Amino acid sequence: MSGPGQEPSPLPHPVAPRSAIDRVVAVDVHAEGEPGRVITHGGPVPQGDTMLAKARWLETHADHFRLRMLREPAGYPGLCANLIVEPTDPEADAGFIVMEQTEYPPMSGSNTICVATVLLETGLVAMDEPITELTLEAPAGLIRVRAECIDGKVTKVWLRNVPAFAIALDRRIEVPELGPVTVDIAWGGMFFVIADADVLGVSLDASNGAEIARVSEMIRVATVAQHPVTHPLEPSLSGPTISQLSAAPSQPEADLRTAVTVSTGLLDWDRPDTWTGALDRCPCGTGTTAKMAVLAARGELDVGGEFVHEGPLGTTFTGRFLERTQVGGFDAVSVEIGGQAWVTGVGEYLLDRSDPFPAGFTIGDIWP
Repeated sequence: MSGPGQEPSPLPHPVAPRSAIDRVVAVDVHAEGEPGRVITHGGPVPQGDTMLAKARWLETHADHFRLRMLREPAGYPGLCANLIVEPTDPEADAGFIVMEQTEYPPMSGSNTICVATVLLETGLVAMDEPITELTLEAPAGLIRVRAECIDGKVTKVWLRNVPAFAIALDRRIEVPELGPVTVDIAWGGMFFVIADADVLGVSLDASNGAEIARVSEMIRVATVAQHPVTHPLEPSLSGPTISQLSAAPSQPEADLRTAVTVSTGLLDWDRPDTWTGALDRCPCGTGTTAKMAVLAARGELDVGGEFVHEGPLGTTFTGRFLERTQVGGFDAVSVEIGGQAWVTGVGEYLLDRSDPFPAGFTIGDIWP
């Protein structure tokens, strides 16, 4: 044992109890505030000849693993997780599958930043200073990454996201309790429904998170019922599965402020306690991409332009409009998103064969 003012003695390497069925090693990290646990060892080995097929296999055959990592006691409502897997594309340095509270999103900007940071800072992928270029394979496709590195630390990650497009602009949706709401729907790696927080009278300050989540999830569920959308090239991708509110920024360097709400359960219109979700703590990479697609569709952002998006904590992602393209007949944009991540811990998660909650649990105090 160490005394006051002394460095603590190193703990012995943990030994799993004999009752443990398996051991999962994960690095906890956050990207501009959003937690994205990166699972580097252990867990299922998903099957499939594409990363999307592997994600679907995981969803069908091993969803208990996602629940175990994200629910209590290992997780909490705001947590995302990423399973590192072998890529299916020879161009990729690594593959990853994003796991959130109610879905396996095909892409996530903040989780990509977390994954790239962990791969490089742990040495799983070799780091070259001052710039490391690598390619990650997400279920949405190949993601080109450029990481700025100094003294073994990743100080900025730039990712070229999948092409984004607006699929509906200024669509009027009738939302119970709220009335008519005008929304945009766009793909940025996930299908977002986007509404104006200032028009709704909703403050996007982090302290107002419960109201943001309530209003956002109500708008999303109403939009799914009244204007469902499907990706033109991949019919299995539908939505909107996630919501975004936009408002005037509070930071001088930002162009807009955003709050993205991730679903944490099923909304029941007869139970107001289920009108909720978990607030994305960062400006959201796929959400920033989707918003840029909307701005481009309106002629408010052009090739070469930058867009700085502020999240509820005041942190920012920077988007750069690289070029115009097409996706299944829709005018689309190709953008890159920049942000930083920080490692907060390394953990080993054990499953005891006698545990009555092998897939974790939720309780209605903080869960819907």
